[in-house]
Amino acid sequence: MEALIARYKEQEMPTRYATMVSYRSFLDKHIMPRWGETPISSMKPMAIEDWLKGLGLAPRTKGHIKGLMSTLFQCAERWGLTKDNPMKLVRVKGVSKRLKRPSALAAYEFNNLLPHIVQPYQTMVLIAGCLGLRAGEIVGLQCGDFDFDKLTLLIQRSIVHGRVGDPKTEYSKDAVPPDSVLADALLAYRAFCHQTQEEWLFANPAADKPYHQEEIQKTHIKPAGVAAGITAMVGWKTFRHSYRSWLDQTAAPVGVQRELMRHASIQTTMNVYGRAMTDGKRQAHSNVVRMVMPAMMEGSDTARAGLKAAIVA
Repeated sequence: MEALIARYKEQEMPTRYATMVSYRSFLDKHIMPRWGETPISSMKPMAIEDWLKGLGLAPRTKGHIKGLMSTLFQCAERWGLTKDNPMKLVRVKGVSKRLKRPSALAAYEFNNLLPHIVQPYQTMVLIAGCLGLRAGEIVGLQCGDFDFDKLTLLIQRSIVHGRVGDPKTEYSKDAVPPDSVLADALLAYRAFCHQTQEEWLFANPAADKPYHQEEIQKTHIKPAGVAAGITAMVGWKTFRHSYRSWLDQTAAPVGVQRELMRHASIQTTMNVYGRAMTDGKRQAHSNVVRMVMPAMMEGSDTARAGLKAAIVA
């Protein structure tokens, strides 16, 4: 198995950085220590299944490890190293379940949180709450990704640990429809943000490169949650889960929710099929913005100007 893993790392390892790091962790921390010295011909389904059951990991993580081991055996079959793939008979129960329920904020909690976050991180969090983007997608935004005339934002890249790559999945690389109120806030921020040759929206002035999302969560988001009196731990994923929850509260059709969350399958969103039209997506998104940006939704120019001034300040 050790030789198979070494060849897989050399020839088949995914190039997307986040996926590569995750796979290397599974291989080095779990698969290699248990199976590295075992001949692949000696690996039996029930032995593997019992081993997976005994791992102190979430069912979903066990499912990921099972999937990676299945890929290893598929490579072994293709390379003529074995004719059998024991993973075809291995089962992992509850792979769609989480050990811990993801936390989601109420709209008023999100509003209470924002004043405790300084710029440019406040605008990052505003995008996370109003559009449900992943952290890597937010720090990877460039000014050219926005079409403010047509009110569209194209998600084209993601940055993980400072490395620029593609979004998480093929379906994540899509356009989202920022509401005009959110667009006003982003235009107000863009007027004073640090300028770089690549037109990064959130560039660190000390390096002309995008900020690292991990440090932002540790230094700004988590302390802001404490300062706002939010009992649950607040992080980047909290905002994406909150956005999904707010979409549900607005009674957005499940197809609309899948489109806005940019999930490959509706099961990932809520186990129902459907596809939304652009008008439906815009309305659902606008409903969420009305929940999390009430000051700018009052309709008066004075209210909008006041919030945009607060963003610049």
